Amino acid sequence: MINVSQVDIHDRKQVDRFIQFHYDLYRGCKQWVPPFRSDIRTMMDPKKHPYYEHSDAEFFIAERDGKVVARIAAMENKPFNEYHKTKKMQFYLFDSIDDIEAARAVFEKAFDWGRARGLTEISGPKGFSGFDGYGIQVEGYEYRQMMIMMNYNYPYYVRLMDELGFVRENDFVSCYIQPDKFLLPEKVVRAAELVKKRGTFVVKDFKNRKELLSWADKIGQAYNKTFVNNWEYYPLTDREIKFAVDGALQVADPRLIKIILYGDEVVGFLFAFPDVSAALQRHDGRITPFSLIDLLLEMRRTRWVSLNGVGILPEYHGRGGNALLYYEMKKTVNDFNFLHAEETQMADTAVQVRKDMETLGAKVYKVHRIFHRHL
Repeated sequence: MINVSQVDIHDRKQVDRFIQFHYDLYRGCKQWVPPFRSDIRTMMDPKKHPYYEHSDAEFFIAERDGKVVARIAAMENKPFNEYHKTKKMQFYLFDSIDDIEAARAVFEKAFDWGRARGLTEISGPKGFSGFDGYGIQVEGYEYRQMMIMMNYNYPYYVRLMDELGFVRENDFVSCYIQPDKFLLPEKVVRAAELVKKRGTFVVKDFKNRKELLSWADKIGQAYNKTFVNNWEYYPLTDREIKFAVDGALQVADPRLIKIILYGDEVVGFLFAFPDVSAALQRHDGRITPFSLIDLLLEMRRTRWVSLNGVGILPEYHGRGGNALLYYEMKKTVNDFNFLHAEETQMADTAVQVRKDMETLGAKVYKVHRIFHRHL
C-alpha cells in the first residue's frame, strides 16, 4: 500500500528526505549530474525564494513500507496565469521509481491540490525560475546532462506520463556544436562586421567578476524582455530577475559573458558557461571548500561549453543584431579552444533561432518535453 503525505517545509528532516530521494534514485547513473542540495532547499523555503512573493507551492512524497518511492512539487504560478489568462498549475521535482502506482499516487495528490484551488490544467516540469531547466527528457539519454541547467531522467518517465494521461505541450531542444563544423555563411560574417564597423551595435565583454556583476540589473531586465513572445514567458519581478541573474553570473567566467548594446541599452546577450559537470558529479551536490576549489579548476580544464542564454530584444531583430550574436558565439567557442559546445534548451516555438542554429551546423541531440493534461 502506498501512502502520500505533504512535506512539512519547516521540518528539516522531512525536507532532507524529499531531497535525498532524487540522489538515491540516480546514484550510479553516469549521465546524471547532481544538483546543489542547497538550491533545492532554497526552492522549498518561502523565506528565501522570490517565487513565493506571488505564488504557491506544496511538496508531496509517496511511501511504500516506509520507503520513499515518488515525490512531486505542486505549484500555482499566479503571474503566469494572469498573463496568459489560464487556470493552470505546474509540477516540478517529479521523481519516481519505475512503478505507475507510485507515480499515480503523487500526481493524484497534486491534481487534488490544483482542483481545490480552482485550477483546470496541469503542465510541467517547470521550475521556480527560468534557470531551473524545463521538461522531461525524451531523447538523448546516452549523453551527459549539461550541469544543472537541464533535467535528466530515466527513459521510463515518458511511459509513466503516457499512462497518466499526459500529452506533449512543448519541446525544448539542445544542440551539439562541433566548433570546426560550426560555419558562419559569408553573408552573416559580412553583416556582423558591417554592424560593428557602423557602431550601430556595440559588443561589450567583461574583464572581471566585479565589472560583470555591476551590469547584472541591466542584463536581467534585458533577459526578461527578450523572451516576451516565448511560450514560457511571464513578467518576472525585480527580485526574481536579480535572484536568477545573480545566481547565474556568480558561477560564470566573466570572459564568456557578452552583451550587445544599442546606445546605453542592453539589447542582446550571450551567456556561455564552462561545463563543470564532472566536478559536480564528484561532490554529490554538496558545497564545501574543497568542492568549490574543484569547480574552479574544472572551469579551466573542461573542453565543453554551454551556450545557455542567447537572445536579442524582438524589436531589434532583422537589424544585424542576430548576425552579430552568432558571430560572437563562434568567436567565444574558438577563442577559448573548446572542443565541444552545446546550445542548451531552446524552445521549439523559437522557430527562427532553431533554424539559424541548424543552418550553422548545430545538431539537435537532446529533447526535453513539457507535458500537459486537464484536471
